[in-house]
Amino acid sequence: MTDLKLLALDPEDLGILSAHLQDSVLTVEDMAYLPRQQRFAAVLNRFDWHTALAPAKRRARPLRRRAALRFERVGRARLQGLDLAAKERVLVLLAVTFEAGRTPGGTITLQFAGGAGIRLDVECIEAELRDLGAAWATRSKPDHGDGAG
Repeated sequence: MTDLKLLALDPEDLGILSAHLQDSVLTVEDMAYLPRQQRFAAVLNRFDWHTALAPAKRRARPLRRRAALRFERVGRARLQGLDLAAKERVLVLLAVTFEAGRTPGGTITLQFAGGAGIRLDVECIEAELRDLGAAWATRSKPDHGDGAG
C-alpha cells in the first residue's frame, strides 16, 4: 500500500480520517498545541486497518505506520484527563469527532481510551493525516469485541 495522505475539510472527511486513526498509539510528548500558529499536531503509530481488513491480507501480521496528524485554525485546546507532565504516558486514540458551533467552526474532539480527551476549538475543519515512512509488523490486532478487530 502506498503512504496514506488525507485531508479533512468537512465532518464527512473527518469521519474518514477518524476511521484511519482508530487504535493509533502515541505518548503525551508526541503532541503539541502551537497557539501562535493556531495549530495542533501529533506524531503517532497508526494501526493499518485498511490492510488488516483486506481479504487477501487477513492471515498476514497486522501493520502499524508512523504518521503525522495536524489541525489548523485552532483557537484553543482543552485537556480532559491528561497530565502534560506525564510525557511518557501512552494513549490509544479511539475516535476524532466534530461538534458544530458557529458555522463553519466548532469543536474537534480526540477521544482516547480511559476517558481522556483533547477538545480543539476550530474556526473550521482543516486537518491532515500523512504517513511518514515504512510500515512494521505488530504482534496483535486491536479487539473491540465486534468481530472486526
